[in-house]
Amino acid sequence: MIEVRGLERHYTLHAGLMDRLRGARQQRLRAVDGVSFDIGQGEVLGLVGESGCGKSTTGRLLVGLEDPGNGSVSIGGEDAIALRQRDRKAFHRRVQMVFQDPYGSLNPHLTIAEIVARPLIYQGHKRGPDVDQKVRLVLEQAGLTPADQYLDRYPHQISGGQRQRVGIARAIVLDPSVLIADEPISMLDVSIKWGIIRLLKRLVAERGISLLYITHDLATVGAICDRIAIMYLGRIVEIGPVDQVLAAPRHPYTAALVSAIPVASPGKRRAPPDILGSIPDAADIPPGCRFGPRCPRTTDLCRAVDPDMTGAGDWGAACHHQRSGAVA
Repeated sequence: MIEVRGLERHYTLHAGLMDRLRGARQQRLRAVDGVSFDIGQGEVLGLVGESGCGKSTTGRLLVGLEDPGNGSVSIGGEDAIALRQRDRKAFHRRVQMVFQDPYGSLNPHLTIAEIVARPLIYQGHKRGPDVDQKVRLVLEQAGLTPADQYLDRYPHQISGGQRQRVGIARAIVLDPSVLIADEPISMLDVSIKWGIIRLLKRLVAERGISLLYITHDLATVGAICDRIAIMYLGRIVEIGPVDQVLAAPRHPYTAALVSAIPVASPGKRRAPPDILGSIPDAADIPPGCRFGPRCPRTTDLCRAVDPDMTGAGDWGAACHHQRSGAVA
């Protein structure tokens, strides 16, 4: 359903006056720097990484909130970038987004009914019985039942979890084939997070939606994702079936992230993450392997050559030292 090839988004960082007087050059921040992946119909791909790795920018590129510098995106075999430029309404009937912030992503001056109906109105539907019925239907599918209790409320009159369900209802009201969920549970209480995950999983199963689930929380990906892509400094460094990647990661960065997942059993602890320092500035990416400065296994080859994605079947990693099923 989704094919992404070589997607890029770079930003020019303009130096201040004093820096320019000192001869400083403009820098380019490579937020997304050659990302490629596929998502099948009814499949959930988890895009995981630390803050600043480019995963949210990738989501914004796919939904058309930002324009890529290079690369291609196709949806159902059609060029999505060209479609958005030619017919934005047709594009948004196919692709919708669930935002991270359930407090800032809903218009506080509109009722819940007006918020969920807005995409239909944008598409040319006139407010009437058909639109009202569709709004009630998707609110109930999003777990806000009975829907009549929510229609005339404003966002400040409902909880954060209920607001995120409104955001999901708004995203599915046009029956899209692709849904981008950008950190949809990161601002919710633990008791509410799993309800949102179960809701997204059910919508994928019932509607056949292709879902890109963006998160920094590896503890949740096994509950919803079919495959997982690990992103670091603008690139995907490992991608494969979620159970296999979490059980025996091939890239040392993935292994470090997995080691940081909390253990549910009392008294048991994982080994500390085998990782050095913090993520470098995306405007000053190191030569060779991007993870090299933080990797305890770095060699001269790593410092000189940026590894390509290699592997067997649908599981690959960009690491010079990977072996089948685990990091060497």
